[in-house]
Amino acid sequence: MKENSNKAQAEDVEDRVQMCPPIKARSTLESFKYAAEGILDVFRTQKHMRFHFIAVIIVLLGALLLDLDKRDMLIILFTVALVLMAEMFNTAVEAVVDMVTQSYHPLAKFAKDAAAGAVLIATTTSVLIAFMIFIGDTSLSRPVRPTPTDAYSLQLAIFTGVVLLIIVGIIKALSSKGRLLKGGAASGHTAAGFFLATTILLVTNNGVAAVLAVLMALLIAQSRVQAKIHTLQEVVIGALLAVLLTSIVYWFMPHYTAGFLKIL
Repeated sequence: MKENSNKAQAEDVEDRVQMCPPIKARSTLESFKYAAEGILDVFRTQKHMRFHFIAVIIVLLGALLLDLDKRDMLIILFTVALVLMAEMFNTAVEAVVDMVTQSYHPLAKFAKDAAAGAVLIATTTSVLIAFMIFIGDTSLSRPVRPTPTDAYSLQLAIFTGVVLLIIVGIIKALSSKGRLLKGGAASGHTAAGFFLATTILLVTNNGVAAVLAVLMALLIAQSRVQAKIHTLQEVVIGALLAVLLTSIVYWFMPHYTAGFLKIL
């Protein structure tokens, strides 16, 4: 009886596959766009994913403020990616199982439990790693406001940009408006432009470069409104978000205020 049931399910899946139209070949850009939309869809539908993204923001900001070395930064990035990937694989497995069968089946339960177990292992490991890195013997004794170097400036800018990208993605997902790369409650392109402009403004001693960076950010904002991709309010939200986040991060690094502000 069980063998016949499994055979019937397999035939049903095969019929569904044959009914699906062939998938058109995608370009690299289209594949990237669909992958980004997949992340956004998982965030919108899975509350655990929203919790993980909030935790990622807190962890990355903490790593910046504690001035962790490259090894610890790489470990944190790998751990964060591992947790997010495990959660997305778990969501994909659940979706496929629900698509194949809506009734209870031991194998369906096994697949879902195994996928959830992978998330549990990744999450538990990440908590232990975070505890050892942030609450270790030397982490809390590190200077909270380190002396800037070129390498650290680049590292700080990259991590701040990643945090900004995550926050913009969260706002877009919660608003249920637009897509990750187009539209939404906050303009990501404007946020990126003002993030770069604010960073240049705070770290450079070149007043001309700082002014040009701000003008470029304003042109990006104007183009998003003119193209009717975003409203003025959405552009302002993106700009304010970028300026506030970047200013807060660099406020904890007072050495950087000696940049363009020395010229004023």
